[in-house]
Amino acid sequence: MIFDPIYWVVIGLGMALSLWAQAKVKGAFNKYSQIGTRAGYTGEQIARRILADNGVQGVTVKSVPGRMTDHYDPSTRTLRLSEPVYGSSSMAAVGVAAHEVGHAIQHATGYAPLKFRSAWVPAANFGGGISMFVIFGAFMMGGMATAIGSQLAWAGIALFAATTVFTLITLPVEFDASSRALATLSGRYLSDEELAGARKVLNAAALTYVAAFITSLLTLLYWAHALGLLGGRDD
Repeated sequence: MIFDPIYWVVIGLGMALSLWAQAKVKGAFNKYSQIGTRAGYTGEQIARRILADNGVQGVTVKSVPGRMTDHYDPSTRTLRLSEPVYGSSSMAAVGVAAHEVGHAIQHATGYAPLKFRSAWVPAANFGGGISMFVIFGAFMMGGMATAIGSQLAWAGIALFAATTVFTLITLPVEFDASSRALATLSGRYLSDEELAGARKVLNAAALTYVAAFITSLLTLLYWAHALGLLGGRDD
């Protein structure tokens, strides 16, 4: 397995995609965090305004340490904004804050993909935690060449697939949150020029989710092939 050059191609490609996406996000955020907006609303203020505009009540907005630690927690209905976003009125801060509010609006309106993703979290965590142990067990038991190896192979791939499904479900959830954010900001809170800056930050952030899905899918296909489930043969 670990001596298979295809394995290292898959791993290398996944790392390259992830590093490229992260670099794009950091570059866009750093650039547009230096450019303020005319309205001057901070990330916290814009979050509260958009929540009010959409009639969403009961959501707590808090500041959390770190950079790019922004997220919405549906279990506690808490919108957590990183320090560089919470108190900043930059294009980047406003865009990120509005994106996270998009998740709060999804939650309040019962957006189906978000509900599905939340329900899928236990399966993804469980699958991600033990899938590799099961897959390695399948190799040790002979893979598809033996009855036990075959069962373990199918089980390992199914478990790993749970994480791949999660990365796939995440895409429409994140894209929709960004669309909601940009639509709300357009005209009322940001000019066209400012909106373009916020869009570039959110588009760069979306690349990280795309990279995560592609990496997970390629890894899943590799293991399925190596185990003999896609016409390959376990050597």
